[in-house]
Amino acid sequence: MKAPEERLGSFYLGAEYDLQSGARLDLPVHYDARDLTTHAVCVGMTGSGKTGLCIDLLEEAALDKVPVILVDPKGDMTNLLLQFPDLSPEDFLPWIDQDEARRKGKSPEELAAATAAMWKNGLADWGIAPERIRQLKAAAEFTIFTPGSDAGIPVNILGSLAAPKLDFDTEAETIRERIAGTVSALCGLVGIDADPVKSRESILLSAIFEHFWRAGTDLDLATLIGSIQNPPVRQIGVFDVNTFYPEKERFELAMSFNALLASSSFQSWLSGQPLDIASMLYTADARPRVAIFSLAHLSENERMFFVTLLLENVLTWTRSQQGTSSLRALLYFDEVFGYLPPVAEPPSKRPLMTMLKQARAFGVGCVLVTQNPVDLDYKALTNTGTWFIGKLQAERDKARVLEGLKSAISEAGGSDAGFDFDTVISKLGNRVFLMHNVHEERPVIFQTRWAMSFLSGPMTRPQIRTLMAGRKNGSTAQPPAASPRPASPTATEASEATPLPSGYSALPPGLDPSIKQLFVPATIDPAAALARRSQGAPASAALLYEPALIGGASVDFVDAKRGISQTRRIVLACTEIDVAGNPDWEKSQPLAATLDELSDRPDANAAGFAALPETLGNARKLSSCSRSLSDWLYRRERMPVTIHPATGLFRSDNESERDFTIRLQQSAREQRDREVDALEKKYATQLERIAEKIRKEERELAQDEAEHQNRKAGELIGLGETMLGFFLGRKSTRGIGSAINRRRMTANAKADIEESVETIDELKRQQEEIETTLKEEAAGIAARWEHPESALTTEEIAPRRSDVVIQIVTTGWLPFWQVTLDAASGGSTLFLPAYETVAAS
Repeated sequence: MKAPEERLGSFYLGAEYDLQSGARLDLPVHYDARDLTTHAVCVGMTGSGKTGLCIDLLEEAALDKVPVILVDPKGDMTNLLLQFPDLSPEDFLPWIDQDEARRKGKSPEELAAATAAMWKNGLADWGIAPERIRQLKAAAEFTIFTPGSDAGIPVNILGSLAAPKLDFDTEAETIRERIAGTVSALCGLVGIDADPVKSRESILLSAIFEHFWRAGTDLDLATLIGSIQNPPVRQIGVFDVNTFYPEKERFELAMSFNALLASSSFQSWLSGQPLDIASMLYTADARPRVAIFSLAHLSENERMFFVTLLLENVLTWTRSQQGTSSLRALLYFDEVFGYLPPVAEPPSKRPLMTMLKQARAFGVGCVLVTQNPVDLDYKALTNTGTWFIGKLQAERDKARVLEGLKSAISEAGGSDAGFDFDTVISKLGNRVFLMHNVHEERPVIFQTRWAMSFLSGPMTRPQIRTLMAGRKNGSTAQPPAASPRPASPTATEASEATPLPSGYSALPPGLDPSIKQLFVPATIDPAAALARRSQGAPASAALLYEPALIGGASVDFVDAKRGISQTRRIVLACTEIDVAGNPDWEKSQPLAATLDELSDRPDANAAGFAALPETLGNARKLSSCSRSLSDWLYRRERMPVTIHPATGLFRSDNESERDFTIRLQQSAREQRDREVDALEKKYATQLERIAEKIRKEERELAQDEAEHQNRKAGELIGLGETMLGFFLGRKSTRGIGSAINRRRMTANAKADIEESVETIDELKRQQEEIETTLKEEAAGIAARWEHPESALTTEEIAPRRSDVVIQIVTTGWLPFWQVTLDAASGGSTLFLPAYETVAAS
């Protein structure tokens, strides 16, 4: 098959298929990525080719740089990591089934060579070159996460107990829904079938969660266990907590969770990558990720627990995004059996149904897959826009699928008249699917293309461990680190007396009460300070303070044209002051601490204070220093702004490069889709006009052909009459004239046919030219928006004089460690900073 053209935003899934002849047609099937925002469901029995189709879909999403959250209960989808651009037998060998090789009477090497050849030929048959596999590997990162195991990347679920970054007063309903889901998942994990309305366990736990989350306080299991024994709430409903749930019975509930926490097998749930959706969808360098959550090793309760937490987190992340009509991300569920049943209400059902109802507005598509179509809540799927239906074995399965499909068609305002879904579904074979897409005019029967990933079957934990080796501390984006805590010397260090240097006193000097003294916190301990200098180990350390001029200011940067309005807060420490009392702000140090983090008292472990320069004790001179700081900041401070001219997007001062890149890529995808829509609309009128002309000419051609046939028949009849008259001895010039006339009319009719054919051919040529132009211009649009980061520019915004606001300029103290090294390190004395600075802007 001819290689299909590459079109971003269009997924190449296979080729149309003729059920009557059982042959593949040379008509590639492309699927518009945006159609996935109305979600998709894929059903088919084991062996129908369902996994191959879905891997094709996910490969195309990755090529389009769409990140994916993939729930894999069986372990099939880990095959997405088996991408071999060289298609060499050596690549396939580690993944060859040894038992299959023995059954076929081949060595593993021979079977690997045969498999490599089969894959190479299969891809070539579908027009897929090895270069496309390389593009797939480069487009996204494929990562296997294994919650409850360290075979892949383990997942730390404690983050799911953290308070969501939402305002409780305005988002109470959303937060309570998440509490209900989290509580149901936790209860299920310890074997409690908790009704969220009637169960005492569920009600108590929900009250505890609401108490902490309303205050913005994170929870962990230890705190939860303590809160079960001693609830932070005194009343539940109209009853006090001990009446509602007696202390002895609460102790039993606490013991259930404590046994879970103490279990050695549960420790793997508490380490690894935090369950943070934003960092799982993109790497630290802003590459989209296909995050595969492999759950085959978990028990049924553990799977339900994790799936519920994952869905709740995905739902919270989805609601935090801006609205878009372009595909932002995918949630793929490889086997939804048991998680969205028609009658029961497992904890996973509510967040999954909410995603199906709400995610479209945020550009998040859901793809649900099952081989058990009977156990699926089709009412939840009435708004599903795309149905992929494969081979089904049981009649009841087919009946349920038809029922759900017709409900979805009716919900979309369509009609199934004119298409016999029942007959078509009955005739589907392996790798042949019926696709009903509400965004298209007709259903399509197609055969799936050859997968670029090697489909080796479900992976074992040792195989996953091999694949993910070396990536446990890879490029996963981590949540921001906590602020450093104040550092103090250890008891041993503090107990060993260190003599004060000359010029230091044990107490700070007395100053005019109008001068506010500020003390910079000591956030680096002696060992860390030495480690930065690679200087050995301390024998003793003393905390000393050096005087400095502290300046705090805010600088506003405003660009009304672009809608930029940002504030930079600056804290400086200046120790270079000339004899006239003028500070050299150029040599000042930007401090990591904010003004709020500076104290008006020294550290309790402070051992000495250096002498104070005259300027720092003079209120009038400090006032002049304030003016000089304002002048210096006005002249020096500039805010560099990274701008994408075509979209008008800019990177804010407190936005990471990763987050800006992700935002830019999404904006570029939206702009691409808008331009392609406008282009298609532009040419649609021309194409429809030509199509109408073709239909008109085809009608005229049919009339001309009928006329030609009639003329030929009349000519033959006339010829027969003339010949009969000749044999009967009748001669008539009139008969000869009529024959000539009939011949002329037949020739005219033939000429009309040729003219119509030529006109149709010309119109089709024009149609092909327009379609070619459309494809070329669409490809140009896609290419222009494929790498938006390459078109970034940088400009500087200068503050106005009024934008520089001095908050304080006063006497300050910088903490230092006077460290004496141990004998093994030389025993010398060093003077090291105990505070953090930041790079100058």
